[in-house]
Order: sequence, then structure tokens, then C-alpha cells
Amino acid sequence: MANEEVKHLVSANLDENVAYLKERLGVGKSFDVIYLDVEYAGRAMAFFMIDGFVKDDILHYIMRFLAALDETVLQSEPLEKLLKTYVPYVELEKTNDLERIVDGVLAGPTVLLMDGVEYAILIDARTYPVRGPQEPDMERVVRGARDGFVETIVFNTALTRRRIRDRSLRMEYMQVGRRSKTDICICYIEDIADPEMVKKVKESIKKIDTDGLPMAEKTIDEFISGRHWNPYPIVRYTERPDTAAAHLYEGHVLVMVDGSPSVLIAPATFWHHLQHAEEYRNKPIVGAYLRLIRFLAVWASIFFLPLWYLLVTNPELSPRFLSFLTNMKMGDIPLFAQLFIIEVGIDMLRMAAIHTPSSLATALGLVAALMIGGVAVEVGLFSNEVILYFSIATIGTFATPSYELGLANRLVRFALLIATASFGLYGYIIGITLWVIMLARMKSFHIPYLWPFIPFSYRAMRDIFIRSPIPLKNRRPTILHPKDPDR
Repeated sequence: MANEEVKHLVSANLDENVAYLKERLGVGKSFDVIYLDVEYAGRAMAFFMIDGFVKDDILHYIMRFLAALDETVLQSEPLEKLLKTYVPYVELEKTNDLERIVDGVLAGPTVLLMDGVEYAILIDARTYPVRGPQEPDMERVVRGARDGFVETIVFNTALTRRRIRDRSLRMEYMQVGRRSKTDICICYIEDIADPEMVKKVKESIKKIDTDGLPMAEKTIDEFISGRHWNPYPIVRYTERPDTAAAHLYEGHVLVMVDGSPSVLIAPATFWHHLQHAEEYRNKPIVGAYLRLIRFLAVWASIFFLPLWYLLVTNPELSPRFLSFLTNMKMGDIPLFAQLFIIEVGIDMLRMAAIHTPSSLATALGLVAALMIGGVAVEVGLFSNEVILYFSIATIGTFATPSYELGLANRLVRFALLIATASFGLYGYIIGITLWVIMLARMKSFHIPYLWPFIPFSYRAMRDIFIRSPIPLKNRRPTILHPKDPDR
């Protein structure tokens, strides 16, 4: 099928080209596909474009320029004269492949066809509806840059180049999707990134065979990550250009997808998902403190609730100084049922908050606080201790910088809770052991997911738990095999 499409070449007969493009683009069937039949310098010409993608002022300027041409101007070598002199625009390209012209028009550029010429000119004077580069909601900082990636890939590459003016910064263009033809950019610093890593990322994306990418970067993630039933992300998402730039300097590879403000960072270990820009916007000692608090919150979100349940149901395991944890009224409903109900209830509340208009969010919060925090305790549905300790675990979940990692940790917490309720101490220990083994076996583009914990590297592990001063971080991560190991 692909070979047959290549045979459709631009003809010297303008009417044949126009008829073919009208059929393929659906002119007359789709109101936003525009066809213009014009004549300049005594030659019949045709424009094809998509309404809403074209910069009207640029196209109007080009048409006015062509309209002023004398009939004798395009008598010899008309294509070269138009490309080099009479179509005054920066991004011009000639092609004789009609299928490429169809894909080009649908992507935004305008095509100019001329009678008697077996080539067409693609004028990339397109624009997309776009919002401003506002600070992303998921990665806010107290001090620092307030710009964030947007849904237009060209803007995102510009935001990245603004921070990295390295001559070896590469932005490689690809298209994915048989029907969607979604634009993708592979971004890396050639003098730093491991060529094998870049090759693996590009090969993984080239293997994607699907109609389109309706969910943009998330569809890419599911194709390249594998392990579909493993909740842990092997790539990191970011909407901050400064975070993306920092990873490029380390030797990572970025994947930008048109239509999404989220950029994929590959490879990514478990510890990458626990980093946040706020730690580097403060003094090193403050950043180290914030990082340790964040780690404590993350561990609490996973292990605290199952451990508390274990101590409550097995008081003999509780040390004397933790006896206050086990002094509680069990209530009419079994403790595990209480935890199960509130776990599901919090997820329902989270989904309701996502679908609730911002003007009603406050009302939703008040209703949830009164129903869960007040009435549920008074009627005996929950005990005060359950709400208190579950709140600690929930705060730890929300303190996780990576939204995807927070959801994965929540599932692990629920699994640990079930194992502890079923098998007691053995279930708790075996559950944690299986969790560590699962993470240790995971790899992100052949990089161990738990590195530098497994395999262990003292220097790298120290830098993870303690936010080192930037002047002392003079080496790039060895696991990435950077071409230039020194910063």
C-alpha cells in the first residue's frame, strides 16, 4: 500500500493535481478545507490550506506579492524563481509527492501548485490555537521560573532552546500514527547523551504502529514502556522547561509530542520521580531538609497504614513506646472494612474534585469534610484513629512530586494492607519483599529502576538522599554513560 502511494506524483497538468487533492482532502465535504483557484504572472495556480491553521496576514502578503508580478517573470525556471525570489517566506519546501502534500496540508502548511510545473511548494505559514506558557499546576515552586510547556511542539522546543544554547542540542523530528501523523520531537545534547540510549528511544518510537495518538504522550508511554500491568512509570513527565533542561544536561533524552504540554524524560529511575525543582530553588541545607521530609512522606504513604493495622490487630508486636497506637475503640465495623471504605472514598472524592468546576470546589471540600470528618465518626462508620492515620498516609501521597508515582504507591499500599489483613506479620514482610523485587527487576531503557540502590553506588545514593550543593555536583550520573562525564 505504501509503495502505491509513492507513485502519486505531481503532474505538469494543474487540473489533474487539483482533482486528486480535492478528493483526498475532501474539498466541499469539510468546510475548513480551503481551495483557491488563482492566476499570477499569466500562470494558473492553486492554493490548498486548512482554515484556522493559516496565518492570514502572511498568506495575504504572499498573494499580494505574487499578484504584482509581470507575466514575463515566470516564463523560464518558474519553480526556482518562486522559491528563491517571489515567495518571500522563511519556511519553504518543494515536493513532487502528492501524498506528502496531503499530509502536509492536514498538518497546517499551505501548498502552492502551478500549471506546467511538476513540483509543489509547501509554505509552512501555520499557526495553532495555543494558551500562554503558564506555570504548571503539578510542579509549582515558591521561587523560580513561571513558564511551562504548552500544547504546541514548536513553542516547547523554543522554551527548551532558550535555556540550552549548546551547539550540539538536537531536535529530531518524527511522525507517529498512520492516520493522525502526530509530530514528535526527540531532544538530546549530542555531546553528552549516550548514542546507544538515543538509538533505543528512537527505535522504540519507530516501532509504534497505531492509527493515532489520541492521548498524546501517554499513548507513547504505553507503547514504549511495556509491562502494561505494572503501575510504576518508567519515564518521567514534566511540564517545566527548567526541569527538562536539567535532565538534558545530565544525559537524558526528551520526547515532545505535539498536542501535549507534558514532556517525557527517558530513562527515569524510581528516584527521579521523587525530585522536585523546589529543592534546587533554596539553599542546599534547606533543599536537603525538604528532600528528607519528602522521602519521609512518601515512605509513610506506602508503609504507615499497613504497619498501623498490623500493630492494632497484633498488639503483642507493638513496642511499649508505641502503645498509644493500639489504644482505640474498634467500632461496629471491622477495621479493615473501615480502611477499605475510606480508601475508596478518597479516590471517589479525588475524581469528583477533578470533574467539579472550580467555582464549586470549595463547596465540595466542605461537604466532604463534614460528611467524612464529622458525620461518619458520629454514626460509627469510622473511628477517629482511622481518619487520623489515613490522613497521614494521604498527605504522603499528595507530597509525592510525581502524580504517576503517587498513584502507583497508593495501589501498593492497598496491596500491602490486604496482605497484612490476610497473613499478618508474614504478609506484611513478604509484601514489602515482593515489592522491592518487582522494582529491582524493572528497567527503564536497560537502566536499573532502583539504581543507585540496586546496584548500589555510594556517591550517587548520597546525592539522592542529600541535596548536594551545585558546585560539588561536578559529575554526571555514570549509569547514563554520558559521552562527557564532567559537568
